[in-house]
Amino acid sequence: MKKHGSATWQGGLKDGRGTISTESGALDARPYGFAMRFEGVKGTNPEELIGAAHAGCFTMALSNILGSAGLTAERMETKAEVTLDKVGEGFEITKVHLTLRAKVPGADDARFQELAAKAKAGCPVSKVLKAEISLDAALEG
Repeated sequence: MKKHGSATWQGGLKDGRGTISTESGALDARPYGFAMRFEGVKGTNPEELIGAAHAGCFTMALSNILGSAGLTAERMETKAEVTLDKVGEGFEITKVHLTLRAKVPGADDARFQELAAKAKAGCPVSKVLKAEISLDAALEG
């Protein structure tokens, strides 16, 4: 299976602008630029897209792992905080922190932590990132 995303760019780094699209059309020529990435201007940027992809991948992987353990989540919500740091002459994504809140009937915390850690290590997006990836997982109710 192969999926793709694409980007266009016109102009210089700070005065230029571009668009990001996905094969599925979920993102269709969504604007992005320097100010959106580095200056807090509203709009998308590569780091938030990586965060969304990582959160989605991890949560699906955990759903699969829970199922293999005879458990089904009533609800899971994951946030991925992606850290972009200046390193040397450029920038690097140095960390991703996953925050998971889940309601999984029948799960005890020790088993849940073990399964969540397995999903963190095994999801394809975790495997492609060389950044430090941490996890804060909590069962609710």
